[in-house]
Amino acid sequence: MREMRIMVIYPKKNLSKRNLKDRTYPYLLRDYTVTENNEVWGIDITYIPMPKGSMYLCAMIDWHARKSIARTLSNTLGTEFVIRTLNKAFREHGIPKIINSDQGSQFTSNEYIALLKEKGIKISMDGKGRATDNAITERFFRNLKQECLYLYDYESVSEVKVLIDNYINFYNSERLHQSLDYFTPDEIYASEAV
Repeated sequence: MREMRIMVIYPKKNLSKRNLKDRTYPYLLRDYTVTENNEVWGIDITYIPMPKGSMYLCAMIDWHARKSIARTLSNTLGTEFVIRTLNKAFREHGIPKIINSDQGSQFTSNEYIALLKEKGIKISMDGKGRATDNAITERFFRNLKQECLYLYDYESVSEVKVLIDNYINFYNSERLHQSLDYFTPDEIYASEAV
């Protein structure tokens, strides 16, 4: 292959490059205990393999209840679909104290930083190369893929959207979580609703 200059086409490592160093923020949650709903939210993006290309899922998770509170599916990795996810979460659940993300270009963009500052939200970002800093959100993505998406052959975006919506409804309202003493995220979230 080298002699014929043939290259394999596959997603390259590190799809979310950092934007500008002055737009990265420290990780605020190292020894922090989350004690209530809407105190800390985690946001991240994962890719969804498709028969032709990929889709991208941006999801917001409440760290206390482990509840998926907002998500947006997109065929591009731009900042716009992250902003839509944030605005949907704000409309439906209010404003958290802290939002944690990685240092990807969407989360270091002017639009993302400005929106969080406008809302008075503290910005927390994973340390470089520290995916475990956002373990709750990463675990949600792993569960979604292993318990749902990898089990089905889907052909279209509409099929993927239905699978994701159905899984998140199950995840929030039926799936028992060991970390929640075998309650569901909806039960924990509702128990502290004002």
